[in-house]
Amino acid sequence: MQNTETMLSIENLKKYFPVAKTSFWQRRPYLRAVENISLQIRKGETFGLVGESGCGKSTFGRTVLQLYKPTEGRVVYYGEDGGTGTDLTALSPAKMRRFRRDMQIIFQDPYSSLNPRMTVGQIIEEGIVTHKLYPRNSPALRQYVLEIMKKCGLQPYMQSRYPHQFSGGQRQRVCIARALALRPKFVVCDECVSALDVSIQSQILNLLSDLKQREKLTYLFISHDLNVVRYISDRIGVMYLGKIVEIGKAEDIFSNPRHPYTLALISAAPTMEGEKNKRKKIILQGALPSPVHPPKGCPFHTRCFMAQEICKNTPPPFQEVETGHFSACHFAQKKKEEMQKTALAISEK
Repeated sequence: MQNTETMLSIENLKKYFPVAKTSFWQRRPYLRAVENISLQIRKGETFGLVGESGCGKSTFGRTVLQLYKPTEGRVVYYGEDGGTGTDLTALSPAKMRRFRRDMQIIFQDPYSSLNPRMTVGQIIEEGIVTHKLYPRNSPALRQYVLEIMKKCGLQPYMQSRYPHQFSGGQRQRVCIARALALRPKFVVCDECVSALDVSIQSQILNLLSDLKQREKLTYLFISHDLNVVRYISDRIGVMYLGKIVEIGKAEDIFSNPRHPYTLALISAAPTMEGEKNKRKKIILQGALPSPVHPPKGCPFHTRCFMAQEICKNTPPPFQEVETGHFSACHFAQKKKEEMQKTALAISEK
């Protein structure tokens, strides 16, 4: 049974980046990478986050971990035993340091996220020594590194080799071993299989699922691949232009999406040959708006096949349309079939 205790409570989180002014008199413009996101991640679950490239997924994950300092909002961490919650955004870098061990990240690119001058053993043990789990050069440390490598599918002889001597899948296993060596409770998986071949992706996903069960981990799994997210996630959040537009259980999101953007994403996902006739592809018109100057009203209305006058002027509320299923759409009560019918009617004109 899914544990419903909260691991992280994210409240009105914003992250803006300043961009260059085009004139002296212009007010400083900002790129709104993360715009007013609120959600909870439960202990023991995998929360998937999907959206097209540039929508702010990776920035969100790094802001949650305080690798980027939030512009506004709070991230409250409940992972401490018996703790009442710690507001990570209020901590100084020195105080945040003790929470780094509990909250790890697996980066997207296994080629650039490993130090080419260090052996695999040195890469894995670096964090262990820094956080004083074991003393440097001790027999206990060497034995622990070998145990972590074995859990992640790495052979003992690999300990003395360098990253350039491994394939992409093996390097990603090293990244996973480095993250899990600190015995974390929460892990951000930032597009951690997107750089790998499909056959290797399945191995890494199965490894992550297995480690989640054995080590009692909680994941924030970030990806643009809906099929990958559907496979590994318990709940899914759909992100567009820095905002969460829909949240629900993985199967509910796919079987009955309640936001037109989610429906368009699902229709564009690759399918098996036998399913092609069952799924009509919805082509969105127009380009992704600028996150520096986002549209008024609903951020999706410039590309939406269901947009009405209210969408242009009034931001939609983030409402619960079914138990545990939320959508930020003025027409969230419309079901999948109704939205598909509208989209196909417009495309045929």
